[in-house]
Amino acid sequence: MTDTSGLAPAPIAPTPSSLLPTVPRRVMIVLALLGLVLLLSIIGQLTDTSGLTAPGTFGAMLRLGVPILLAGLGGLYAERAGVVNIGLEGMMTLGTWFAAWAGYQWGPWPAVAAGILGGALGGLLHAIATVTFSVDHIISGVAIILLAAGMTRYLSSFVFVDAGGSVSTSPSIRHEGVPDIPDLDLPFFSGGDLFGWRSPDLFGWFERRDWFFVSDVFGLLKGLTTDVSLLAVIAIALVPFSAWLLWRTAFGLRLRSAGENPDAADSLGVSVYSMKYAGVVISGALAGLGGVVLVVDSANLYKEGQVGGRGFIGLAALIFGNYRPTGIAAGAGLFGYADGLQLRSSTDNGASVHALLLLVALACGLFAAFALWRKRNRLAVATALAGAFFALWYFSVDRVPSHLVTATAPVVTLVVLVVASQRLRPPTYDGIPWRKGGR
Repeated sequence: MTDTSGLAPAPIAPTPSSLLPTVPRRVMIVLALLGLVLLLSIIGQLTDTSGLTAPGTFGAMLRLGVPILLAGLGGLYAERAGVVNIGLEGMMTLGTWFAAWAGYQWGPWPAVAAGILGGALGGLLHAIATVTFSVDHIISGVAIILLAAGMTRYLSSFVFVDAGGSVSTSPSIRHEGVPDIPDLDLPFFSGGDLFGWRSPDLFGWFERRDWFFVSDVFGLLKGLTTDVSLLAVIAIALVPFSAWLLWRTAFGLRLRSAGENPDAADSLGVSVYSMKYAGVVISGALAGLGGVVLVVDSANLYKEGQVGGRGFIGLAALIFGNYRPTGIAAGAGLFGYADGLQLRSSTDNGASVHALLLLVALACGLFAAFALWRKRNRLAVATALAGAFFALWYFSVDRVPSHLVTATAPVVTLVVLVVASQRLRPPTYDGIPWRKGGR
């Protein structure tokens, strides 16, 4: 027998992923964003469509994406604690109603506080059902949605009808002499006021030069920094705050341990029940704040059905982001952008949505090439076929039918769920009832 103990181990052949340079996560996010803008610029030049990169489109993306972002962040806290919160839609509904109830009496800032408390109340009910009584999380979430819809209509018949509203609409929350929640501009860059002096509009100057890619990048910056509600700024700030709280503090470690391994957490003295309650109540409060944004920033009143499925889309953003705050923000931006294009289609006869078909085809082609490089041949073939379908659709019609334009956001949601579900890493005990001392 030959002695091979002294032989050196055979070298490991490098894989395609190992050949990629190591790039910090923040740099990767910036590069991915710039790459997406470059793709939009190319499509805009090929289709002669300016709506894809217009500052107004990006501004609409921010306004429409903030409620989805808050719902997704709310779902993050509950899911990290091990509780599936499909009731985000109902908690947002409670937030809209309580915000309108406090707003028409006292103004916008009391509306913010009341909306957060209303959403937290819905989260507390969900926590009592799932944590204390071990009710199935999905059943409890659906019950919260139905309860919120019925309760708000019932309360409206007593509160809003006598105040000049109706069972489906509240009075306006605007009051003469009471300042609204301000909209902000970025001084020196977006032409904001600075001590009574109008500062230069640097982003706007570059955007108006009509330079390929460069003007589009500055159009993105202008859209995201002009007339931005203070509530939107708070929502964006909650993304890094949530990342710090959940992954850099003792509270976050305890909360995540309740969703990853509650038995081990309990053996180390962590109050698993308290952590689950905290996660679900915070979840409801953030969803309620998302409902507040719909009332205070968008309509200045409550309307029945105002949430419009944003709680479910927030869950889709949570799945798209793989249960991470930055990923949720990216998902919310994607859905907000789809909604913004849908609104813009009313002014450009659907040209932006039609150009979006070519964008999807090109994105599928790039992804197919990447999958082929990673030697995932089946995925590459499937993606290439999808890209060919969208390219054929684009070249065979002049515009997308109006009924399909209105379905842009739901279709994007379904596509994202199908793609994102392939790489999910949810908490281990997410959705599993837990009893102290039990199995």
